[in-house]
Amino acid sequence: MNHPTKSILLPHTTTHDTVCLLEALLEHCHPRNFRIRLWDGTTWHPDPGVGSHFTLILRNPSVLRNMLWHANELSLAEAFISGELDIEGDLEQAMPLAEYLSHHTATWGSRLRLGFKLLNWPSSNFSKADGLTARVTGDHHSLHRDKQAIAHHYDHPAEFYAGWLDRQMVYSCAYFSSTDDLDTAQVKKLDYICKKLRLRPGERLLDVGCGWGALIVHAARHYGVHACGITLSARQAEFADARIAENGLMDRCRVELRDYRQLDNPESFDKIVSVGMVEHVGEAQLPGYFRHIRTLLKAGGIFLNHGIGIRHGERCALGPFFNTYIFPDAELVPISTTTGLAETAGFEVRDIECLREHYVLTLRQWRQRLEHNVPPINRTMDESTWRLWRLYLASAAHGFAIGKLNLYQTLLAKTQDGATELPLTRDDWYDTRSTIDSRGQQDGIGSENAASPHRP
Repeated sequence: MNHPTKSILLPHTTTHDTVCLLEALLEHCHPRNFRIRLWDGTTWHPDPGVGSHFTLILRNPSVLRNMLWHANELSLAEAFISGELDIEGDLEQAMPLAEYLSHHTATWGSRLRLGFKLLNWPSSNFSKADGLTARVTGDHHSLHRDKQAIAHHYDHPAEFYAGWLDRQMVYSCAYFSSTDDLDTAQVKKLDYICKKLRLRPGERLLDVGCGWGALIVHAARHYGVHACGITLSARQAEFADARIAENGLMDRCRVELRDYRQLDNPESFDKIVSVGMVEHVGEAQLPGYFRHIRTLLKAGGIFLNHGIGIRHGERCALGPFFNTYIFPDAELVPISTTTGLAETAGFEVRDIECLREHYVLTLRQWRQRLEHNVPPINRTMDESTWRLWRLYLASAAHGFAIGKLNLYQTLLAKTQDGATELPLTRDDWYDTRSTIDSRGQQDGIGSENAASPHRP
């Protein structure tokens, strides 16, 4: 490791002490492709012959001591949120270092060699940012608790998200071609879902976890369906109601503030879709989730379930940082578990598509837009909140990029004596003769034809 170019000014310590601490902290981190800048301006350069991807900035000595002694995912995240630890450069590039520090703290041998020098360094607990941790009470995944968990993440003002989401306010994985911008890719995703469901004019569509209403508005406008969206977020429901009114769709599009378990109208929907909601259900509740959705669906109907999964054999990839600050009570399972439970509930699995790389692109664009378009201090967030969401988006993008996280669209059918209304091929999914542009407008055909551009 290169020696620093400046001495470190700490009472009762020497440059040698700092060298020892850093060497113990990073003794198994090779190659080191980043700089380290300490509280006094001292800079450590990357390993010889290795380029620098980012700079790790330590604002005070206690950060270094705590990283060596008891670093973990949550303490590192809180140090970043508070600003005691910072990254200069691409934040996503620092995620492998965060994983290393969380799982490769100094050995006991290193600690013994440092002895009292380590104990004499200043120490402080990384303080949690006031008001940013999730506060949920009640029985796990009860109606009451789930509503609190959803409110924690989604009940920010719409302006909070508008600075970095697309024009349609779609808060889920987009569907990219090689040159698409985020707005275009999100409209393509909405249309792709409608094509997979093979929506027809007059059909009844349920969107479970409808967000700000982009999908139900798109389906009603371009496919002529009667769409109902449900959400547990009061702010999302208010925004979606306004969007429906603006588009003049009140006669065939509505949003209800309720849990899917509160719907009690069997076989009342021809098609059902759930985008980015299944992660909040909880593994123990998934059998009931699929049974209830199937009950709501008419015989021969189709259900598209879009959600994040993890590799088989791994534990839930959402660790203490995500559960404490981002998605309280959220749980992820492998796609094999999801499809197995869906089949047990009586569904037939008709199609599974992995969109993992699309989510990497989506998350990177979200973070870039947040960093470039949203000031660290503004009307809807303070600097700690801004840093929290940057960290969340960067760590999620890294998780998808390395395959720790995955994203699947699963098409499920409620067959009737083995029969479905589905065609033999997927050709209609990929027919591009009717193109939806980034504003959600359909080119080349009138609204009546647009309601069902591709009949099975």
